[in-house]
Amino acid sequence: MTGYARSVALAALAACAPLVAPAAAEGAAPRFQELVDATPAGALLSPPPGVYAGPVEIRRPIRIDGRGEVLIDAGGRGSVVRILTDGASLRGLVLRGSGENHDTLDAGVQVRGDGNTVEDSVIQDCLFGVDLQQSNRNAIRRNRIGSKPLAMGVKGDAIRLWYSFENEIVGNEISDVRDVVVWYSSDNLIAENSVSGSRYALHFMYSQRNRVVSNRYSGNMVGIFLMYSDGVEIRGNRITGSVGATGMGIGFKESSDVLVEGNAIVYCARGVYLDISPYEPDTTNRFLSNRIAYNGVGVEFHSDWHGNVFRENDFDGNFTQVAVRGGGGASDHLWEGNRWDDYRGFDRDGDGRGDTPYELYAYADRIWMQVPPAAFFRGSPLFEAIDFLDRLAPFTEPTMILRDSTPRFALAE
Repeated sequence: MTGYARSVALAALAACAPLVAPAAAEGAAPRFQELVDATPAGALLSPPPGVYAGPVEIRRPIRIDGRGEVLIDAGGRGSVVRILTDGASLRGLVLRGSGENHDTLDAGVQVRGDGNTVEDSVIQDCLFGVDLQQSNRNAIRRNRIGSKPLAMGVKGDAIRLWYSFENEIVGNEISDVRDVVVWYSSDNLIAENSVSGSRYALHFMYSQRNRVVSNRYSGNMVGIFLMYSDGVEIRGNRITGSVGATGMGIGFKESSDVLVEGNAIVYCARGVYLDISPYEPDTTNRFLSNRIAYNGVGVEFHSDWHGNVFRENDFDGNFTQVAVRGGGGASDHLWEGNRWDDYRGFDRDGDGRGDTPYELYAYADRIWMQVPPAAFFRGSPLFEAIDFLDRLAPFTEPTMILRDSTPRFALAE
């Protein structure tokens, strides 16, 4: 079956699945565990189409292929499938009806082993999607994952890694979940996934050297947040629509040696938010060739800090390009070769660089950084008039927020 045909079959099966009530399924549907128990290690289990009763435990390396025609319903008890071995494979299944217990992490799939694969499946009406604990070199690919219809704070996470290393999380479609979380887990690849309508599209905690590549995060409260996570690479992602009081595209908390390159961060309350980052001495965080556009604040620093490098980024249409909470400036960071849409200089020699530096000062429009409630009046006619007068004839020397000595002079692509 082709990938497209499999997707159509899975969608059709998932749409019809509610016709089988979990209570009826427990008594009438055949138990999938019996098929698993009858399958020898290394063999392929390709069951007849239909609805089967879970939960299921897999304790030896077998391959299960539902071809988009098999649904397993746990009837609201525990996790639908638990993989308790190395080298098992799930493919082309619809997994439904986990329990709602956060303590036991009731999930569509619990992985407790190495080298397993979960791919081309649909996980619906499950508290957590795929939960990996102390499990390495697994592949979670091309699945569609949701949670239960609960309030955001008590939904489960679509994918959860805990002390798990060298896993591949690739090509999954995720919506209406709580988070995708990576805790105490290093050297994982998170690539080509889409996450929408959730809280944290991706949340790292004490997790080092992970790679985040070519994902699409839209309409979440937060795109990517790093807490105490060093050596992470964030490349080629598109993060949009993280709005609201806590909205941000990419956030940092005491994280160091992070590379953020070639991303589009568009229409967020804060494009980039940095809190005491980088934290480790003699390290930097590097922001290279990103598009930071149409955000409330392009880059916001929680405090007057140091050690970040901003090169060749495009700053377009942000209400405020760069802000520093509590006052002070951002001149202890390196700003070089960025394109600023509010640059007022020229490029007379045609070398693609402005003839004069780009300088950003704190005038009256920055009062909300010292007095946060004043942000309510940003953009109001009165505030704009005060700001104009302050720029025309400042009563005190304004604080320089930043200076880019070689601003790029080019139209946005």
